[in-house]
Amino acid sequence: MEIVLVTGGTGFVAGWCVVDLLRRGYAVRTTVRNLSKAEAVRAAIATAGQSDDNLTVVAADLTHDEGWDVAMAGCDYVLHVASPLGGGAARDEALIAPARDGTRRVLRAATAAGVKRVVMTSAAATARPRLGSGTVSDETIWADPSDPQFDAYRRSKILAERGAWDFMGGHRGATTLTTILPGAVFGPVLSGDNLGSVRIIQQLLEGRPSGLPRLEFNIVDVRDLADLHIRAMTAPQAAGQRFLAIGEAMWMADIAGALRARLGARASKVPTRDLPDIAVRLLALLVPHLRMLTPVLGRRNPVSSDKARRMLGFSPRPAAETVTDCAESLLVRP
Repeated sequence: MEIVLVTGGTGFVAGWCVVDLLRRGYAVRTTVRNLSKAEAVRAAIATAGQSDDNLTVVAADLTHDEGWDVAMAGCDYVLHVASPLGGGAARDEALIAPARDGTRRVLRAATAAGVKRVVMTSAAATARPRLGSGTVSDETIWADPSDPQFDAYRRSKILAERGAWDFMGGHRGATTLTTILPGAVFGPVLSGDNLGSVRIIQQLLEGRPSGLPRLEFNIVDVRDLADLHIRAMTAPQAAGQRFLAIGEAMWMADIAGALRARLGARASKVPTRDLPDIAVRLLALLVPHLRMLTPVLGRRNPVSSDKARRMLGFSPRPAAETVTDCAESLLVRP
């Protein structure tokens, strides 16, 4: 039985990676910052109806060296999913150093242990061109971290992925690296912790914001994203490659419309009116986390996932299904 280490076991994406790996017969080891979170990880796995018999939970923190060599010992593969999270107003130093340095810790331990491949979760923003360039995002593009369209979280992802490729450029061992670049990740939640972009759906169900800003989301289902990580983990042709993980794009108004159409009375609080761009810009003067939205209001960000589809058989499900399943899981969550 091959062993896969998944970093950040309490996370939304990591949890589904653990579930999918266990279903496929792998032995899974996952990291948490503190072992007090171990039972929460197991409870989340049980939510998906999956046995945790082949799951081990170990302690390792991206900000410290301790624990990573032990976590990595004997592993065949690593899915490095963990990354520090922050709101739109989070400072660079609170996110960038843990993301960049934590990735290097994981890679140092992985290469020392001789794992076959590390698959790292990056972000679609790392392949985003400057606004207004008219360029379609693909894996050949590297975003500029100084571009003002990016908040601290996205800058941390850009610098962490660049650091990973720089590290592997100096590595002469057998370990290979693949990076996965997801868009807005929705889909059914396993727990109420670390919801990430799912908070957008949760807030819509609660009637927030009162109007719908003109924002477009390039959506990927968390289940399809987990599947793509595992495909990238084992496919020989994925070594040394980046893959954008994007399904369909939906405007926020389209997401709200899908929720109302499919959930009926349970979506009664979902907003129905549009929020003019000028109103968002005025609110941004008072609400710091809205300031990063103003450059992208009304803008489309075309992204190509052709490479993942062609090389790895990536086949994302319809976005309306993804956001509805996400909302359904939030409505039944205790």
